[in-house]
Amino acid sequence: MSRIEADCPWFRDLRAEERAWVGQIVQTGIRGFLDWLAEGDARVPNDEALVVSLFGAVPRTMAGVIDLQQTVDLFRLTIDEVEQRIEGLLDPGTAAEVHTAVLRYGREAAFAAAEVYARAAELRGAWDARLEALVVDAVLRAESDDDVLSRASAVGWSARGQVAVVVGAAPRDQDEAGVFDDVRRSTRAIGMDALCAVQGHLLVVILGGVADPEKAAHRLLPWYDDGPVVVGPVAADLSHAHLSAAAALGGLRAASGWPEAPRPVSAHDLLPERIVAGDTEARREAIEAVYRPIASARGSLVETLSTYLAQGAAIESTARALFVHANTVRYRLAQIAELTGFTPNLARDALVLQLALVLGRQADAAGPAVQRTAIPPLPTGRRPEETP
Repeated sequence: MSRIEADCPWFRDLRAEERAWVGQIVQTGIRGFLDWLAEGDARVPNDEALVVSLFGAVPRTMAGVIDLQQTVDLFRLTIDEVEQRIEGLLDPGTAAEVHTAVLRYGREAAFAAAEVYARAAELRGAWDARLEALVVDAVLRAESDDDVLSRASAVGWSARGQVAVVVGAAPRDQDEAGVFDDVRRSTRAIGMDALCAVQGHLLVVILGGVADPEKAAHRLLPWYDDGPVVVGPVAADLSHAHLSAAAALGGLRAASGWPEAPRPVSAHDLLPERIVAGDTEARREAIEAVYRPIASARGSLVETLSTYLAQGAAIESTARALFVHANTVRYRLAQIAELTGFTPNLARDALVLQLALVLGRQADAAGPAVQRTAIPPLPTGRRPEETP
């Protein structure tokens, strides 16, 4: 024990109780070796018997106090010390035989120690996987309370930066744990956190520390099966990640309406498909982030947009119908693009604007009894500004 204290700096940092447990492991190992040698049994006790004899009385928490490398150092030092003592206690003929026995017994004891740490790692991994699945499930259910944040921290979530959720089909015929490890390794390489879980047939990944969610999602594509992969909008933190998850899941349900969609695709780019599919949040987003800025701006932007769409996106025809110059139409359309992030002369953007007009007018007609919940602006949108 004096040698352990001299040669192992980590041992000196242990509490008295923990040093006593280390001493018990060493004494139990030497006593077990002597008993086996005295019995003259050619067979070394199997791993299970050695695990029980060496570590049976030691608290399981010791596996978290002394790591595997430190345990290896402990075994190596103990075997070396025993072999040195043999030289002074036995005659050369007997010492050679005992040296061989020490090597055999020490090898099996080392395997037994490795098994203890393997079991601890397996249990810890299984527990972490369950915690991680609970965190992801809570985010999907919009139940991100303090307990969820605590669980996320327990599995390595550092809670830094913005958050985005990526969803797609889970890989078939692949080990989930291996997929999760690969995803974490890939995201860690670019300074992001990741929480993973398989929900039904979907692989859900929550990314933390996100700057560009679509670029980050590109790194994850190898671990998704065929089909659309949808990225939710950026949320402020994990407690608001359910907003990103809801948009991503809504986009995944509606993605079949746009077969040519890129992979991955943002939920924002799937806004028209989500509206048609009945996504409540998408409809609210279209009203609050697209229609309201146009309707609130000074000028005749709503009338201009409606006429422009009705005239088949023809500027000259729109100008004649409104009795204004064509450049005035162009200026107003540029204002609409500035306010909403959607350009009227692009087909998909025009579809979003058309749907937003319909939904906004319906909301206005319903009157103040209909509650309108404010939502964050679209990623590419701007807040309404007064126009000249």
